[in-house]
Amino acid sequence: MTESRPDPAPHPITGQLFRSPVPPGSGWPQDPATPATAVAKDGRDVQRIAVACTEVAEVDAAVSVCRACPRLVQWREDVARTRRAAFADQPYWGRPVPGFGAQQPRVLVVGLAPAAHGANRTGRMFTGDRSGEWLYAALYRAGFADRERTEHAGDGLTLHQMRIVAPVRCAPPQNAPTAQEKATCAPWLDRELAFAAPGLRSILALGQIGWTTTLAAARRGGWSVPRPRPAFGHAAQALLATPDGSPVRLVGSYHVSQQNTFTGRLTERMLDAAIALL
Repeated sequence: MTESRPDPAPHPITGQLFRSPVPPGSGWPQDPATPATAVAKDGRDVQRIAVACTEVAEVDAAVSVCRACPRLVQWREDVARTRRAAFADQPYWGRPVPGFGAQQPRVLVVGLAPAAHGANRTGRMFTGDRSGEWLYAALYRAGFADRERTEHAGDGLTLHQMRIVAPVRCAPPQNAPTAQEKATCAPWLDRELAFAAPGLRSILALGQIGWTTTLAAARRGGWSVPRPRPAFGHAAQALLATPDGSPVRLVGSYHVSQQNTFTGRLTERMLDAAIALL
């Protein structure tokens, strides 16, 4: 990172000037919140606000202004103010990143957490970094996305019958949220899983954390989950059932991290094969 950059800066798509981090309701593309959106300040607030949400749009708004984890708040905002040299002329979202895609999906993708200079910059899941380039290209090949490349919120990207979420909504230092931070954030995923359940056919879990977090959230939500816990692996599968008994296929994939894609642990053919199981 470099020294702090002056604000405001123009959004790469709209040209509108924004401070970093971006204030809610100030006009950022696809910002779900307003200045009046309730702000969670601790774990109890997260639980209370999540349960009170009556639709996915309310979850998105509440997620995007959450301040429940002090370490994550400080880190995401420090990154937003300092910025990487390559993006020094751009504003950074610098807030928690809400889910993206269909509000009543047929397929759910569960990742890990926003990247410091990816979604923490753009405000949209898997947008603006190499992991997103891999994921959206694969989703395009499979017919779930209407374009194979996306760099910024507001570019018109659409997902077909799919929604992308994460167990942790803020960019964590060293990409490593603590156990307490994951527990604090869990009610957001629980609520989204409850809203997604009607009509959901399958879930793609990216990485071991995405897999175990999905299984834990399903159990908390009253889903039927196999015991012992199904083991994670690339293209691993497990059959879950929603509280009303509807079957949902859980599919595992190695995460689209640069560590996996650069080393060849995950190839395009492998990712396509896992997505084909959905």
